[in-house]
Amino acid sequence: MVTPDGARTTTPTTSARRVSTRIAAITPSATLAVDAKAGELKARGRPVIGFGAGQPDFPTPDYILAAAEDAVHQRVNHGYTAAAGLPELREAIATKTERDSGVEIEPSQVLVTNGGKQAVYSAMATLCDPGDEVLLPAPYWTTYPESIKLAGGVPVQVTADESTGYRVTVEQLEAARTERTKALLFNSPSNPTGAVYPREEVEAIGRWALEHGIWVITDEIYEHLVYDGARAHSISAVVPELADTTLVLNGVAKTYSMTGWRVGWIAGPQDVIKAAASYQSHLCGNVANVSQRAALAAVAGPLDAVAEMRTAFDTRRRKIVELLGRIPGVDCPTPQGAFYAYPSVKALLGKPLRGSTPTNTVELADLLLEHAEVAVVPGEAFGTRGYFRFSYALAEEDLAEGVRRVGELLSEIN
Repeated sequence: MVTPDGARTTTPTTSARRVSTRIAAITPSATLAVDAKAGELKARGRPVIGFGAGQPDFPTPDYILAAAEDAVHQRVNHGYTAAAGLPELREAIATKTERDSGVEIEPSQVLVTNGGKQAVYSAMATLCDPGDEVLLPAPYWTTYPESIKLAGGVPVQVTADESTGYRVTVEQLEAARTERTKALLFNSPSNPTGAVYPREEVEAIGRWALEHGIWVITDEIYEHLVYDGARAHSISAVVPELADTTLVLNGVAKTYSMTGWRVGWIAGPQDVIKAAASYQSHLCGNVANVSQRAALAAVAGPLDAVAEMRTAFDTRRRKIVELLGRIPGVDCPTPQGAFYAYPSVKALLGKPLRGSTPTNTVELADLLLEHAEVAVVPGEAFGTRGYFRFSYALAEEDLAEGVRRVGELLSEIN
């Protein structure tokens, strides 16, 4: 191309030349994509029921809103603050960590991040060098492998299925370990399966990681959403010797219904947290101060609100497992944590339905959306083909109607 002044320029011929290879390789968030597609259909007047959203359907508690309202009018919150987080919030997170997990940490061991997603990415960026392998139990949250790859690491999938309650074993992890293994990404309670590792399995995995000098990055954001007497055991509490090689990821999004406030954190060894804070100082500076003040009220306050949400989720959990279990060809283990069910629909693949023969759950999910007006997230998004993730963070009447529609359509499969 020649510009008006006679200069010659080159025109990229492919999108790869316009966008970096690492960014072009990112797979967009499947859960957000499902929500967006359902939203588009709703906007066109179709009565879509969405099981895709990974967020509580409750309002943020009033006392947290009041703290944010007060913070808006404080001049100190109108300017830059420390990149690692407000000192008061870091201290409150340290106190909360001892209260809820039984792990003692100093405020200097906490980095406040823009939500849990940034906590995941910053942890990977701080720990991983190019080629470092990160063991990734599957089914996994969609953001995990992308964060590993963006940081230069290599995700190594270790797959569990419904036969083991979607929990990986030490034997599986050991089989996947190589001389390049840098870390294990551990998530209990789990998104997308709702699996909760019992204490003895957490300890076995922790001892194995300690023996082999493997870092543990543990995502504990669903720690308070457990049922049937299950307990979320923090790996650094069960194996205290791991403290120097463990990063704990957490946030206020799920516990306090604050997904839109964007406050998460990383807790870990001071030298790593200092490095991650330095990275954050260039990446985004400080987290929004009003959100941090709201998070301070949340973590320093009582757990009454989460107890109420947990009771409601428990009722929905039992209902969705019961209803899905009535559908021929659907096998739905009972989740012990979070707010997701992860049924297997492998028995329904490869069979004709409404003029199509879906061979994977992406295709089957498309049929559910088109013909039953129900949005679910296919298992391929979480690294496992043949499953759906249903979020039961929606009203009970919508939950019942949505599963009824799914059952009605799937009953057409011979």
